[in-house]
Amino acid sequence: MQRFCYAGAVTSLAALIALCIAWETVLAPLRPGGSWLALKVLPLLLPLRGILKRDIYTLQWSSMLILLYLAEGVVRGLTDRDMSAILAWIEVALVCIFFVCSLLYLRPYKRAAKMLARQVIKKASESVNE
Repeated sequence: MQRFCYAGAVTSLAALIALCIAWETVLAPLRPGGSWLALKVLPLLLPLRGILKRDIYTLQWSSMLILLYLAEGVVRGLTDRDMSAILAWIEVALVCIFFVCSLLYLRPYKRAAKMLARQVIKKASESVNE
């Protein structure tokens, strides 16, 4: 399950990067010939290396960063027309896939961290009571 979730997170992030570049340069740019809005992909490139290395911290903060793209996708999906609206809803779907896969991938690590914290608190309270 964890392998599947990791693959889903990586694939959806890569697809989202490709979609954002293609959207703003070729498929439905704001201006003919492309727009500077293609630079919106830069924040998505920041966590890419850490995610490929399976860094837990990077997956955690990137799952929050990705929500900005959810907001953009919903707004543009509701306000844009034609191809741009379709691309916006594809963006929303990719963001949702990344978010869910990241959370499911991180779930066992979160459980282990909580259990370790409980053990540390229990030992600390036992040493105080002695």
